[in-house]
Amino acid sequence: MSEPRPNSNLTNGAAVYLQDVHLSLTSAAGEVNILRGISLAVDQGEAVGIIGPSGGGKSTMMMVIAGLERVSSGQVETAGIDLGQMDEDELALFRRDNVGIVFQDFHLIPTMTALENVAVPLEFAGIEDAYERARDRLAAVGLDHRLEHYPGQLSGGEQQRVALARAFAPHPAILLADEPTGNLDGKTGQVVMDLLFELHDTAGTTLMLISHDRLLAERCDRIITLADGKITDGVEA
Repeated sequence: MSEPRPNSNLTNGAAVYLQDVHLSLTSAAGEVNILRGISLAVDQGEAVGIIGPSGGGKSTMMMVIAGLERVSSGQVETAGIDLGQMDEDELALFRRDNVGIVFQDFHLIPTMTALENVAVPLEFAGIEDAYERARDRLAAVGLDHRLEHYPGQLSGGEQQRVALARAFAPHPAILLADEPTGNLDGKTGQVVMDLLFELHDTAGTTLMLISHDRLLAERCDRIITLADGKITDGVEA
């Protein structure tokens, strides 16, 4: 299996760099300020837990880092790349090559097997051994016996493990995990998080984890608190 791609163009050593980021949206009630001056630097290989109340801007900040949401003002660099200078096609290629995302709701393709779900991003990237690498990733999360099963035939924990395998398969520089245990029971969630941190440690991928569970966030190197669109606290875990 190939090594993760080096992140060679980092701003001040940061794998993620946000400087005075604002994001406002227009609604029927007027302008809504979602992010209000976010500044943050995350080192390559660091694991950062992000906590805070619902509606505080955590998921929006993740979307900004992934290039899925454009900011109103400020600077966004992810994996050493200035996202503000890219069009939508360039952003799609950037995500393919640099970012893995794990969602609370799994987002697997229901008509594809576990193996096919994991192979999809590898095929998009033009990787010749996509299916071999997908098998390796599924084996790494303990699902080598579930390769030909469809999402509907898998438990919630198994589906999230497929999602983890898919996210890590292309060796992303950045992994964004948004409440990855939110739809799982406590025991299953613990298994999934153990796998997430094991894969993070093995691959050296930068991890940003949103969680309402502070004990889970404390497994990261650092915790930041986001509320009302601002970082209100940033402490070492």
